[in-house]
Amino acid sequence: MKISAKTRVGIVGCGVISGIYVKNCQQVFRNLEVIACADLIHPRAEACAKEYGVPQVLSIQELLASPDVDIVLNLTPPKAHAALALAALRAGKHIYGEKPLATCLEDGSKVLEAARRRALRVGSAPDTFLGAGLQTCRKLIDDGWIGKPIAATAFMLNHGPESWHPDPAFFYQFGGGPMLDMGPYYLTALVNLIGPIRRVTGSSRASFPTRLITSEPRFGQRLKVETPTHLSGVLDFANGAVGTIVTSFDVWGHHLLCIEIHGSEGSLQVPDPNTFGGEIKIRRADAKEWQPVPHTHGNAENNRGIGLADMAHAIATRRPHRASGDLAYHVLDVMLAFQDASDTGHHVEIESACTRPAPLPLGLRTGEVG
Repeated sequence: MKISAKTRVGIVGCGVISGIYVKNCQQVFRNLEVIACADLIHPRAEACAKEYGVPQVLSIQELLASPDVDIVLNLTPPKAHAALALAALRAGKHIYGEKPLATCLEDGSKVLEAARRRALRVGSAPDTFLGAGLQTCRKLIDDGWIGKPIAATAFMLNHGPESWHPDPAFFYQFGGGPMLDMGPYYLTALVNLIGPIRRVTGSSRASFPTRLITSEPRFGQRLKVETPTHLSGVLDFANGAVGTIVTSFDVWGHHLLCIEIHGSEGSLQVPDPNTFGGEIKIRRADAKEWQPVPHTHGNAENNRGIGLADMAHAIATRRPHRASGDLAYHVLDVMLAFQDASDTGHHVEIESACTRPAPLPLGLRTGEVG
């Protein structure tokens, strides 16, 4: 399929996250153009189109069949990710989706295989690892500022989305939970910084059988919990580093940093991987204090969609894209392996592999990819 000067994007799923994608496609990434949107709840798509000036409101079937759409942006709930991706690929469209790639490895594998058969691209959020904060950390590690990475810690701890999300039910259903919801940010950041993961172990629990919604419009309703809400894991990286990760919807407060990378010559404090900017600090072996590090790269604002823009540029220039299906599949493999390890009481070898995505070049302006 020929990609036009502006890659034409059709969005399926017009929920909470769709607004920032449309806004950034219109205002930040000059190689993207949102031309259509669709949602199972048609008024939701109409509202999105009206608010952001999207030219066409279509049914999902019409959007997939449209010859004007180059890439389908899949913003549906996690349980629908794989089915929509497969439908888009069958329609001859490249697919870029929100995380996770799928909710089981079998479906993720089907998506990647379908794309390979049709010579199409699969991309997946999160793309925060392409932001200023994590790209600066990548450069520091690649340039040897902390020596060889030997250990990492990652913590994502809060008391769940039912206090702020308007429809939090899916967070506690199969395919949800803190690992599948937030783990992609943390694990993608770690793979970008250190490399792929070869083995994991872990323990998990669902601490409360129900959750009380305190956000509107469902204030006062109770949700049944169908997935683990607290998971602690250990990661063995292919390069020998050992990591610890804890994700939880059961914690009221803590003082733990999001991510730290410890190397043979120093330690690095990494900003929140669910952001594009953030503060970075380093303490080298010969230093007594942590020192702040300025960003070396652009895209410090909420530039969600940079992975989509990078994929569009990669298709046009015939290079690998960074937020790739292989990376997303590897992260999915790792996330699901934690639960397998908890269930069996054994380490789980990770069968998938991926390469570290190429770092972004220095000197790009905000909104540029290369």
